[in-house]
Amino acid sequence: MGLITLLFQSPVAFIILTIPLLYSIIFHEIAHGWVAYLFGDDTAMRSGRLSLNPMIHLDPVGTLLLFIAGFGWAKPVPINYANIRNFRLGLICVSLAGCLVNIIIATLAILALQFSGVATHHMLASIVMVIAKINIILAALNLIPIPPLDGSRILMGILPERAQQALVRIEPYGLFILFGLLFTGLLNPVIMFVQQIIVAVIRFVLRI
Repeated sequence: MGLITLLFQSPVAFIILTIPLLYSIIFHEIAHGWVAYLFGDDTAMRSGRLSLNPMIHLDPVGTLLLFIAGFGWAKPVPINYANIRNFRLGLICVSLAGCLVNIIIATLAILALQFSGVATHHMLASIVMVIAKINIILAALNLIPIPPLDGSRILMGILPERAQQALVRIEPYGLFILFGLLFTGLLNPVIMFVQQIIVAVIRFVLRI
């Protein structure tokens, strides 16, 4: 069941869904900041961005798109990569952290659906299904290696320096490239493929 469908079929479920969906993108950003802190950069902590207060995280456009299109974003946490220890490993871990949080949330949601008390309750099952679906989409989209998505920074942690510079040069145009690929549908097969991998991993972990 999609978000728009859920809004019209069960407004109460849609309202209840608001909090876990908003925190899906908030936890994504907090994870980046927290792992950056573990690798030596306290910029996010000093900026107050490791707080659970939603008002300091939410981006109006990203929040709106989350409920309309099924993907969105919070305000990026500030990270000073010059402070990151063990730069390549730190860059990969910091960038991967947000996606892993979304995968964990999706895994917990799918696990909840295995319990009969959840699965047989229509509204509750719909809410949990949407939480799982949106978090899988968020993780899959962010793993795409197009700047400024997390996947591009993960890739930068792997690539040699010359290739890293090529990605850096692309970054100012990354959002235009990303939205162009999304609105033309050219990126859809890639996102679907990554989603399938994530779902396969979750099913393997949960043995379902």
